[in-house]
Amino acid sequence: MKRISRFPRGFLTFAAVLVSVLSIVSVCLAADDQAWDKTFAKSDKVIHEKVSYPNRYGLKIAADMYLPKEIDKSKKYAAILVGTPYGGVKEQGAGIYAQTLAERGFVTIAFDESYNGESSGEPRHVSSPDIFVEDFSAGVDFLGTRPFVDRNKIGVIGICGSGGFSLTAAQVDHRIKAVVTASMYDMSRVIRKGWKDSMSAEQRSQTLDQLGEQRWKDFQSGSPFLPQGFPSEPADSIPEGLDPISSEFWEYYAMPRGHHPRSHGPFTATSNMAFMNFPLMNYITAISPRPVLFIMGENAHSRYFTEDAYEMAAEPKELYIVTGARHIDLYDRTDMIPFDKLEAFFTENL
Repeated sequence: MKRISRFPRGFLTFAAVLVSVLSIVSVCLAADDQAWDKTFAKSDKVIHEKVSYPNRYGLKIAADMYLPKEIDKSKKYAAILVGTPYGGVKEQGAGIYAQTLAERGFVTIAFDESYNGESSGEPRHVSSPDIFVEDFSAGVDFLGTRPFVDRNKIGVIGICGSGGFSLTAAQVDHRIKAVVTASMYDMSRVIRKGWKDSMSAEQRSQTLDQLGEQRWKDFQSGSPFLPQGFPSEPADSIPEGLDPISSEFWEYYAMPRGHHPRSHGPFTATSNMAFMNFPLMNYITAISPRPVLFIMGENAHSRYFTEDAYEMAAEPKELYIVTGARHIDLYDRTDMIPFDKLEAFFTENL
């Protein structure tokens, strides 16, 4: 794998934060229609429902719940909460994980992070390490109050940026009994320190100066600056001149493979300020004795995040490497995602 020594041009468009709150109360089934709007085919082995519930900030989290087709709601089942890749939505990779594990007997939900997808929050496309971590605990709130879920058997899966958020949530939320990360990114680390920790103190200071200036501009304009995202319609090809990492994300998010109109990509520019001030996984050892399974692709550009998190974590832990897989292949390649391993892990540990 070629080592990328610089922070890729344009990569910061995949990270960001600013905050405003839209209040919502009560837990309820979403009133949206049940039309299939995913990037993957619907399974005839599951029951799909659109649901919504509040997080502790009063923001409404929109989610897709998947139930085994033959579920007996008089019984209690183990449940799994699946977080999206950073910038993604529940209709993409997270939904593939949730649906497939529901086929295997688990109650699952894939959710949109606050301010993104179908979840509430204004302005749109804000990113927040604190709130995105909270969104995992909010999902546990919801699952643990379903009469057919055993609240002592709830696990989480975090894909890409959600991998870091899921671990951070599990550090303090003991209701999370088992954690899986796939193609994990530590967004706070990469935003504060640059790619492969290559950002100098001077570069960081300049970036913070620019973000401070941008906040004044946002305040005067009345809305935060949002970088250009992926096209509203699927693209036919990858634009020339993109760096390798941006090209890989374009292949998934912008082309028919994973394109979804609600998956914008970048977040508000000033969102990065919060990540520079909010390190994730400082207390990763506190997850023990609950188990963590780290999954990464052999050829993933992001593998150093997983390798380092694995080294920091306490036992019980396991590192699982998928031969030949790149970062995005663990989003949707059902021939590469180790679902047998996931089923065995959650069956043993929930």
